[in-house]
Amino acid sequence: MMPGDDKLDALLKRLHLASARRIWRQLVQRAEKEEWSYRDFLALLVAEEIAQRQQTRLGRLSRWASFPFLKTIDDFDFTYQSTVRLSLLGSALASDFVTEGRCLILTGKPGRGKTHLAVAIAYRAIQNGFDALFVTAAELIDDLSAAFREGRLAAALATYTHPALLVVDEVGYLTYGTDAANMLFHVVNDRHRRKRSMIFTTNKALNTWGLVLHDEDLAQAIIDRVLERGRLLTLDGPSMRTKHLGLDEPTPTEALLQPARISGIDRPEFPEPTTISRRSPASNPSNTTRSTGLPRNRTSFGLNGKSPRYGARCSVTLPEITAWLRLTASSRIRISWSVLHWASSAAASAIAVTRDCANTPSHSRCFHT
Repeated sequence: MMPGDDKLDALLKRLHLASARRIWRQLVQRAEKEEWSYRDFLALLVAEEIAQRQQTRLGRLSRWASFPFLKTIDDFDFTYQSTVRLSLLGSALASDFVTEGRCLILTGKPGRGKTHLAVAIAYRAIQNGFDALFVTAAELIDDLSAAFREGRLAAALATYTHPALLVVDEVGYLTYGTDAANMLFHVVNDRHRRKRSMIFTTNKALNTWGLVLHDEDLAQAIIDRVLERGRLLTLDGPSMRTKHLGLDEPTPTEALLQPARISGIDRPEFPEPTTISRRSPASNPSNTTRSTGLPRNRTSFGLNGKSPRYGARCSVTLPEITAWLRLTASSRIRISWSVLHWASSAAASAIAVTRDCANTPSHSRCFHT
């Protein structure tokens, strides 16, 4: 005898198949209309139940993790990063990151996306079947300090040592009590022994953690345990919060010294100062600079405010100056505006000296050709 609808609902409820109990009537109608086999009907019913349970689990663990916001790795913009890219985070996004107890320290100035990446990695761990907990360093230290004073430190530690992945955010942002290093060391040491993963975000250099936590030795012990199976990643680029204001735009000089972005934007083809070609018209290499081919002795052009003494032999001839300026104008060599201004002034001074020498009997010795 086939059970009725009410009895079937009761059986599904007893098996805690909430999703199957909710959708089985609609699936029966579709199966009859589309002439599904019994196997196809059962497979779809079970698949819907599993998908719903997984979605419910993700929501429950995400709420328990206490994320300040929910971000995924797909939401992170790597365009502005020259040190971090998605391929470098591949191991942190895999299930091995948690099963092998690996750790990660994300450092950089405020607004670079450290918390975003930490949340994204923790959420991926939840998707891979693990639980995670997000907490700021100030909250963790204050909670454990209060528990220690009340004599319940062991119970409070379980909150931070039990999750498969612990994210400690904003290390060094705020001022902590004198027992900060002790409280944090309890957590790190316990998780290190159990090979449980940790992620730290900080805007402080690692060698300053001793000042932040008020204990150089314990700070070094904490870093040593975290990085034994961990990595240190530094995020650069502009602040994601204020990039629309252009506050972090580098000066032209700083831009030349910055490495190329991993996003694919190449370095300038001719970074300044550009090395001049070997076909430089300067005949005396010892009297020219390696980067521009210009004469080192500026007094030979009268740039010290005085004209060269009549009868003195100049180190660079006027034809050489003219040839060098033509080469610069016709080639693809890029030089700074300051160098162009200097060269123009030098040429003008040399021409003035030539005119002065023309009025003297010894003008033939001013410039040799």
